[in-house]
Amino acid sequence: MHAPGPTSEGAPAAPAARRVGPVLEGALVFGLGCLLALVVRRPQELSSTVPGDAGDPVLLAWILSWPAHALTSGKDLWDANPFAPLPNALAFSDPLLGYLPFGLVGEGPGAALVRYNVVLLFTYALAFAGTWVLVRQLGLGRAAALVAATAFAVNPWRAAMASHLQVLSSGGAPLALAMLARGHGVRLRVGGGPVRPGWVLAGWATAAWHFSISPPIGLQLAYLLAVCTAVAIGRTLLRAQRGAGWPGRRLLVADGLGLVLFLGAGALLAQPFLQAVEDHPEARRSVAEVALFSPSVKGLVTAPPSSWAWGRHTEGLREGVVAFNEEALFPGLVVTVLAAAGLAAGPWSGRRRVLVAGAVVVIAVCALGTEGPLGGRLGYLLLYEHAPGWQGVRTPGRLVNTGWLGLALLAAHGVEVLLRRVRRLAGTDAARARSAAVLLAFGLSAVVLLEGLDTQPLAPVRAVPPVVLADLPAPVMVLPSEAHLDYAVMLWSTDRFPRVVNGSSGFTPRLQEELRAAAARLPDLDALDRLRAAGVASLVLLPDALPGTRYERLDARTLAGLPGVAVEPRGVVVVVRLDLAP
Repeated sequence: MHAPGPTSEGAPAAPAARRVGPVLEGALVFGLGCLLALVVRRPQELSSTVPGDAGDPVLLAWILSWPAHALTSGKDLWDANPFAPLPNALAFSDPLLGYLPFGLVGEGPGAALVRYNVVLLFTYALAFAGTWVLVRQLGLGRAAALVAATAFAVNPWRAAMASHLQVLSSGGAPLALAMLARGHGVRLRVGGGPVRPGWVLAGWATAAWHFSISPPIGLQLAYLLAVCTAVAIGRTLLRAQRGAGWPGRRLLVADGLGLVLFLGAGALLAQPFLQAVEDHPEARRSVAEVALFSPSVKGLVTAPPSSWAWGRHTEGLREGVVAFNEEALFPGLVVTVLAAAGLAAGPWSGRRRVLVAGAVVVIAVCALGTEGPLGGRLGYLLLYEHAPGWQGVRTPGRLVNTGWLGLALLAAHGVEVLLRRVRRLAGTDAARARSAAVLLAFGLSAVVLLEGLDTQPLAPVRAVPPVVLADLPAPVMVLPSEAHLDYAVMLWSTDRFPRVVNGSSGFTPRLQEELRAAAARLPDLDALDRLRAAGVASLVLLPDALPGTRYERLDARTLAGLPGVAVEPRGVVVVVRLDLAP
């Protein structure tokens, strides 16, 4: 192991610092990230509320609960309980498989909401810790790592994503890159280090874990790793031609096994999604849908309305914006200024800094979708039309997940530039230089944190009705069945996971729409036959939710006289049995 070099403040490392290895430092930093997450999200009422709105978070709370239930009950993982009688329902959304261990604790809707809120905190902590260890592995100091990690984990764009846990689950990307860099001995500022095949394998495994949470988000890391792998192979071949020799066998074996693991996991995950698209052509993403979620150029400097620091100052830029959380991409002013300073005079070579900055610019252009150059034909649409996997992604703005990581790395260089000036101003007074560096690091991090705070209120989740869905003959259909309420029904179904017709995702299956339309025509006998033909055994009517929907004329009294139907009021809901003999 290399002897510790100078710290980022220019003074020799203290003896105690030499005993802080990368694993221990990572653990300590993850703890710091947890504290940061508590500051940002201020958790309360974990079992009844979610940040932002009671839409996607409620869906994701169900998803976090299903894989563990399928594992422990011996059920098919992908044949989830909503969208009955359709199979493969887990492939209709991001599977969040990497979070399966969280699902092993607690049961029912309340536990599902607690699980969502806890995992949400985890995403902030991992994004912070992953970026920190990547900055450190690439040869920069702790002050730079603190600012960069804060900027990536907490910024105005991520503030708008509180309802999209799968998007916030970005910490696995920098962590995997840090592990792979350590395993290959990459330490750009202070020269190379020893090769560690174990870290290489861990890096590929972490990348596979990251991909398992959300294939659309993991796709960004997959393509980044493909580029890095191609460059590494090219450099190895050139060095071999010059007589420098080949990498050691253990390293090649680790990379080979890691690639097999990563690609194998990706192939296994891809199969259910490909099957879902084949079974449901309506799930295909069109260019028109991509255009709907494509931010304009001004989106790069626009913050969401919930941004504490920038929401009101960018109000004029949000005129005409439909989806704030997809089209307001501003990463923050401080990180942008620091990145510009790091590009101008950072510790890395000028070529490396320009390459990182160029990658950030290219990613930002692609994130504009159809609003990019030539209607996106010089950006996102190239990926959409020619690169495998991209046709399943309808939200180009989420590409900044990777772009703002590059921006954070450049900002870390900007911090090093400022530290250099602080050391010059302090002269030979090492203690004064260290104190100034600490103040600078924490001051910049505090400002970055303030820029990233959001004011989204906690949204209450619809209470569980006074009927246990699992006690009714299944499949059960709760009415009204429409996108937003179906989120709540999926959450209620976490109590023993009965089969339900309800379900909501990025698309509406044709069969589900047929059944919704049939239920709206009741007490029509043909509609009743259509529901029974699909296997629907029970209906649960929520009278308070019917007004304003296509089911508002549905009256339980008109169903009571239908053949083979039994109607039973249960408090504020009505249970309708369809499975009785006429």
